[in-house]
Amino acid sequence: MSIAGSAVEGMVTFSPGPLRGEVRVPGDKSISHRALIVGTARSEPLRLENVNTGADVLATADALRSLGAVIDVTGTSASVHSTKLHDAAETLECRNSGSTARMVLGVCAGANLCARFDGDQSLRSRPMEPVAAQLRAFGALVETQNGCLPIEIAGTPQIQTRDFILLSQSAQVKSALIFAALFAKTAISITNDAGSRDHTERILEACGAKIRYDRHGVVFEPSELTLTPLQIPGDFSAAAFFIVGAAICPGSAITIRDVGVNPTRTGLLDALDAMGASISVFNQREWNNEPVADIEVKAAPLRGTEIGAEVAARALDEIPVLAVAAAYAEGVTRISALRRLREKESDRLAASVQTLQSVGVAAEQSPDEIVITGDSVRPADIQTIETHGDHRIAMAIAPLASLIGPLSIDDGDVLDVSFPNFPAAWKAAQSESSLA
Repeated sequence: MSIAGSAVEGMVTFSPGPLRGEVRVPGDKSISHRALIVGTARSEPLRLENVNTGADVLATADALRSLGAVIDVTGTSASVHSTKLHDAAETLECRNSGSTARMVLGVCAGANLCARFDGDQSLRSRPMEPVAAQLRAFGALVETQNGCLPIEIAGTPQIQTRDFILLSQSAQVKSALIFAALFAKTAISITNDAGSRDHTERILEACGAKIRYDRHGVVFEPSELTLTPLQIPGDFSAAAFFIVGAAICPGSAITIRDVGVNPTRTGLLDALDAMGASISVFNQREWNNEPVADIEVKAAPLRGTEIGAEVAARALDEIPVLAVAAAYAEGVTRISALRRLREKESDRLAASVQTLQSVGVAAEQSPDEIVITGDSVRPADIQTIETHGDHRIAMAIAPLASLIGPLSIDDGDVLDVSFPNFPAAWKAAQSESSLA
């Protein structure tokens, strides 16, 4: 059997064809992590709707349960609270989730808890010293293994620093500090941000916290949180694959409903606009302080462009699929300031280049840049593309295959990290095309 992805012994095959109709993507992964943590700070249940149920978010749920949180999940709905947190009796297995490791470490620092954190081989290779160093300044006793997992935290005997200069422009590090303050019930300030994701600030504000923030920093004061039910928008990073697939494949016309369009996340839209894509963002509104919209995409010829640091920072998770768009664009596309891309689930910069080269695209990398010469895609010499254990590389193969497929990926299981039913959703959008 062949579906737009069919899974046989872990392999998934994506077929060619345009995308049409309407799509809804899973709840935002970044917001889902944070919503579970905010709910854990409450003694009464906080109701969450449209929670992402991928493996990363489930790792956060399991870690919080190990610390005493009560989390009930039914489908994509969840209820979360905690009467009293406690030390972790067993290692907190973060699996492949850097968000879990870094932000739950902040919870432990603020709640004065002892815990040991570990993860899979990929997560063990990713840097944890930036968050550990700033939590040490807060007063936590944190030890890493050469700056990586496993990590041990032995509580926070006394809070020390309350005014922080963010040394790493990372939303996860920033959030770890905010969560430390939340659970310690202490005020902090954070400066030297560079416009990183502000989901933590928005969700706390929606829940009544005393918090002020802009793209440069945060001021948080202890306060009681309300029980406002939280509706989580669709994940823009998941929508990105449908956006690019429709933009590059002739005959496509698709609408993705209820997508989060937080401006710290939508660099892909700006990049595609510069490339000439036909994209309309409409029906804009807010869900619990997060901007939400519907996105309509129609196929249009694309042209190469220069994508600088500001846009790239707001599209970092979408670079692999943006590279696919560049492969189908006329001319040269240069994307800069990508060094952090090498510290994800894989070296995504190298993996993106290798993927494009496997289908004949002239793609080159430097330490923090990728240069792609478009209009040179051809059927792959190999029909199975390596995912490098990375869910975003795996999903980027679907739009890549939309004109030259079928293409298979070597590991369909990695899709479970953020979008477990991605192959079926992709097939459904292509099936709509066949009925049009």
